[in-house]
Amino acid sequence: MYKRILAPIDGSPPSMAGVAHAVRLAKDQQASLNFLHIVHDYVVADGRHGIVRYAELLKDLHEQGERILADAVAVARNDDVPAEGTILELPMGEVGAEIAAYADRWNADLIVIGTHGRRGIRRLVMGSDAEYVVRTTTRPVLLISSRDDRKGPGGDGRRGALQAGQ
Repeated sequence: MYKRILAPIDGSPPSMAGVAHAVRLAKDQQASLNFLHIVHDYVVADGRHGIVRYAELLKDLHEQGERILADAVAVARNDDVPAEGTILELPMGEVGAEIAAYADRWNADLIVIGTHGRRGIRRLVMGSDAEYVVRTTTRPVLLISSRDDRKGPGGDGRRGALQAGQ
């Protein structure tokens, strides 16, 4: 039924729980998997020094995103699931809108997303990225609850563990 599964990830425990679910589902459906990481920053430049700091921050965010993607792709491939990782830069705008737009461009059959990622105070003020995706996409969405992220995706205390075979 699902042949192309998109799993947006940010490295948070709920997003890593989404990785485990997406891998299991992709394996069951014999689907390909695309992990999406969006580099989204809220940097305010402070004169001539802001550009240097911005470039350093952007580089760090990209490197962190590449590590997150590499870990997720490795989990999928260890379970014999074809997977790729995509990193996008979004300096302004809604992350949820970019996820929905990318799902359309990639022609995803399903979006698997954790319900609460690393968005801090922005979550309280503007709502979650997962909620935005659900409200705006025409694609089916599987929400992975973060109601109890004290335990890992298998409920065994391995917080945010990237283990698909649970």
